[in-house]
Amino acid sequence: MPFGPGATIFLAVCVFFAGVVDALAGGGGLITLPAYLAVGLNPALVLGTNKLASSLGTVVSTVRYHRALKFSIKDFLPVIAASMIGSWLGARAAILVDPSWIRPMLLAALPVVAWLIWSKKDFGALDDSCRLTAAERQRRGILVAAPIGAYDGFFGPGTGTFFAIAFARWGRHDLLGATARAKILNLVSNLAALGAFLWAGRLDWKVGLSMSVLSIAGHTVGSHLGVRKGAALIRPVVAFVCAGLFAKVLFDALR
Repeated sequence: MPFGPGATIFLAVCVFFAGVVDALAGGGGLITLPAYLAVGLNPALVLGTNKLASSLGTVVSTVRYHRALKFSIKDFLPVIAASMIGSWLGARAAILVDPSWIRPMLLAALPVVAWLIWSKKDFGALDDSCRLTAAERQRRGILVAAPIGAYDGFFGPGTGTFFAIAFARWGRHDLLGATARAKILNLVSNLAALGAFLWAGRLDWKVGLSMSVLSIAGHTVGSHLGVRKGAALIRPVVAFVCAGLFAKVLFDALR
């Protein structure tokens, strides 16, 4: 490792904790990206290194959730495609337009979202998706995945959290089912981004693979807790991630 023992332990703890949070509610990058920078990793390599570790962790939590819920991946493929197309369009738009204009919108929306989740005690507690036809669930999934995928390509932070909230609200899934579906979309997005970083050589293999062990451990613990505790645990973690994202966006806007 290119860091001292103290910095390595600090980074390992951050990556593990981020894996737990990410498996439950998304938003792990809010913890890991500042941590990589804090220990002195080359800023040009931070995003790629983080994607390597987080992608391997996300594979574990995605498989864990899918094994627990056993929903049809085949029926979900159009939703995955919508997310990928939206992400590509968002990335193209980011080349042409300054993404910073979205910050005021997030600053206005995030406190409202966090308050709604926290104040509505039964948010995501029940799965009413069976009241929708398979075609309607798919249609709603596409309508959710395309714009959030575009946001992921255009700006990015908190994408997994927004997916989970949207699937719970409009897909009528409980937060466990919503998080499981969000993990699949996050994994696809992460692997696509990782491929781009690999192509450009923008990652530190030694750090990324070392931290992937902690990321996998964190995702294992987080997904295990998510499956066991369900919405009772996921709901407050989602609210916490919204608050953390709000603080980050506000800090970036004022800096």
